[in-house]
Amino acid sequence: MTLTQLSYIIAVDKYRHFATAAEKSFVTQPTLSMQIHKLEDELGVTIFDRSKSPVVPTAIGEKIIAQAKTILKESKQLSDIANFKENELKGTFRVGVIPTIAPYLVPLFLRSFVQKNPLVELVFEELLTKELLEKLGNDQLDAGIIATPTEQSYIYTEDLFVEPFVAYLSHNHPLIEKDKLTVDDLDRTNIWLLNEGHCFRDQAVKLCKEAERKNQSAIEFKSGNLETLKKLVEQNFGMTLLPWTAVQEFDSNCANAVIKEFEDPVPSRKVRLVFGRKHLKKTIITAFKKSICDAVPAELKSTEKKVLIE
Repeated sequence: MTLTQLSYIIAVDKYRHFATAAEKSFVTQPTLSMQIHKLEDELGVTIFDRSKSPVVPTAIGEKIIAQAKTILKESKQLSDIANFKENELKGTFRVGVIPTIAPYLVPLFLRSFVQKNPLVELVFEELLTKELLEKLGNDQLDAGIIATPTEQSYIYTEDLFVEPFVAYLSHNHPLIEKDKLTVDDLDRTNIWLLNEGHCFRDQAVKLCKEAERKNQSAIEFKSGNLETLKKLVEQNFGMTLLPWTAVQEFDSNCANAVIKEFEDPVPSRKVRLVFGRKHLKKTIITAFKKSICDAVPAELKSTEKKVLIE
């Protein structure tokens, strides 16, 4: 059994096609197929059901592929440990950030981090959580900033801060007279939501009551951008939910809309720093986390009187 063979079965599992897996692995298809057959013979099992199109792993194959991913990840850790330099703060650092965090958090800490770490080249990429974790697992990113728990055993997580939800209401909204809102005030059918795939949408839906669609608006708008939803509210169309950092440039009663906080315990999300390799660029990761934690307002550093929506 070799690491190369393990990488080949992972490639076939990813692309579900032997020729494509061979191309992406920079070998010929006969070479890749032969090595996988050797591995299957050594283990005494069939890893892939070749009668299906696209090819799929067998039940035992799925378990072997999952273990292969862990083994390859751990093998890379050995190189990371050997190459780790305690005080080195230089090189390219690739960071994925989900869209409901990136425009509000990155400007808070970016200048400070760059000034303190001039030899680090930061490369940011906005990605949905699923895409971000996939790229992290494939070593296409060094770290990520997300707002949901991770279930992958190969992903390391460190907490950054806890961010409250706020409501963003049009001036003619029926909830406008309330000082603070409660979860019971929310009605899923009356709130602008992000497209499916955004974790902030999932969290908002969990907050909202399931209600019958009575007096439904004739307007339906699917958006992947919180700023678009804010603009709809500012045109006197309904309300939306926003992360606390998204409204800090406004007064609570701005000209175009009204910001309403929630009563205690305030529904909130936990923002996390994730990375896939424990020793790779650990010094940069530590400095990156410190810059974020130093930059966020004090209101986000406490979990008191907050309830997490995961």
